[in-house]
Amino acid sequence: MTDTAARHPSTYVPSPIINALIRDRDRPIVEVAGGKAWTGGEMLAATSRLTQALQARGVVNGARVALLAGNSVEVLLLHNAIAFAGGCLVAMHPMGSADDHLFAIEDAGVEVLLYDPAKFSKRAGELRARTNRLKTVLSLGAGEVGDDLLALADTFDLAPLTAPVLDPGTVTRLSYSGGTTGKPKAIPGNPRTGAAALQIMMSEWEWPIEPRILAVVPLSHAGGSLFGPMLLKHGTMVVLPAFDPGAVLAAIEKYRITCTMLVPTMIYALLDHPDFDKYDLSSLETIFYGASLMSPVRLKEGLERIGPVFYQFYGQAEAPMTVCVMRRSEHDANNPNRLASCGRPVPYVDVALLGDDNLPVPDGEPGEICVRGPLVMDGYLDRADQNAEALAAGWLHTGDVAVKDPDGFLRIVDRKKDMIVTGGFNVFPSEVENVIATHPAVAQVAVFGIADEKWGEAVCAAVVLRPGAKADPADLTALVKTHKGSVQAPKRIEFIDAIPQTAVGKPDKKALRAQFATGAA
Repeated sequence: MTDTAARHPSTYVPSPIINALIRDRDRPIVEVAGGKAWTGGEMLAATSRLTQALQARGVVNGARVALLAGNSVEVLLLHNAIAFAGGCLVAMHPMGSADDHLFAIEDAGVEVLLYDPAKFSKRAGELRARTNRLKTVLSLGAGEVGDDLLALADTFDLAPLTAPVLDPGTVTRLSYSGGTTGKPKAIPGNPRTGAAALQIMMSEWEWPIEPRILAVVPLSHAGGSLFGPMLLKHGTMVVLPAFDPGAVLAAIEKYRITCTMLVPTMIYALLDHPDFDKYDLSSLETIFYGASLMSPVRLKEGLERIGPVFYQFYGQAEAPMTVCVMRRSEHDANNPNRLASCGRPVPYVDVALLGDDNLPVPDGEPGEICVRGPLVMDGYLDRADQNAEALAAGWLHTGDVAVKDPDGFLRIVDRKKDMIVTGGFNVFPSEVENVIATHPAVAQVAVFGIADEKWGEAVCAAVVLRPGAKADPADLTALVKTHKGSVQAPKRIEFIDAIPQTAVGKPDKKALRAQFATGAA
């Protein structure tokens, strides 16, 4: 490393986090709902001991370490301990299947598995039996498989923590894409992308003056991104082990929560909870929401019932957390197109809507959202062919097709690969979904295409009704015909109990296509 590089190392996110813990060593920072409250000093000491324990069990520079756990303080501690030990975190989603987890272990070359014995003892045993990749299995507490990492950590004395000085492109984390169109892809994170994401969240997100954050979404994934801004803004965090709409409503009231992060399906569940109106949610200032498109009808309902607290962020694992934002004041309840928007680009990235020729499309015409800047990944792990497509012409191609309005807001009309071609016409599912969602009986809807001998693809809709409501499929079809025309009207509508979700909370249209293709409903 040159002298200049040594003087100006890239910001590695664990470093400012540790500095914030030192600054707030006497202040309670994180509490598991109904459990222990941790001060900054206690988290600092635990991180130090966990770092030494990991190093003692073979976590050295570059070692791939998989973490399989629900929401807990230990997840936050281990994110930093793995980093200080020099390891590379491989995030395994707690809602993923055994095959998903096995694929990540094999694909990423995971050497060490950390798991929560209260929830994943059986899964850890299965994974160890099915792969020879794992050298070490460690449980977060006494478990049936592997050694107790927490007990080992308790044997070490407190030692200073020093963040490693890394090249900005060093792979420090591997996240996996949802795999909705094929096998999941490993997306490397590095100090550059991590610092960019943190800095954008600090400057562009609308944080309350006193952030009292309710952590509901998985801390191993997007939920963990709240920890850094919370610390740097002298906030506190209350952790719920898992999402339950009643528990979320009760926690907001009990802890006077000022902000939280939710995916749209969670917001729907809150609004549909039978006791929603019994809880005092007046402390809420901001609900950060993202990960998938939200129904404009349900968003308007949320604005009317909760208030002007909604803040949308748009990004993807390839450009984490924040490519575009729609601020609270920009949510116009009387403008359905605005509520269908993902906001406007943040100043720290370049965003363009490009056509298939990789040239900008005229304003008002649909084009693929493409991004470049420090937030963008360097490329998928060991996927040269897919990298050439995803990063063509110097841009990250997100796969999301959008239209820009005169005010610069981007309205996503759908995923490029979800577009339905029926009878030679292009149909964007989200536009059909937004019409069906206006029916008063509809709680959720997912629209997708299935093979059809006559049309090539037929437009299909899976609909979840509100509790106690009824609807006639013919009425829903007629609604779409009236607003969008006969081409976009579904050829088939099925009522189901719930829209299947991917591990990251997005509607699983691949599962729906498979289900409907076999005639099952």
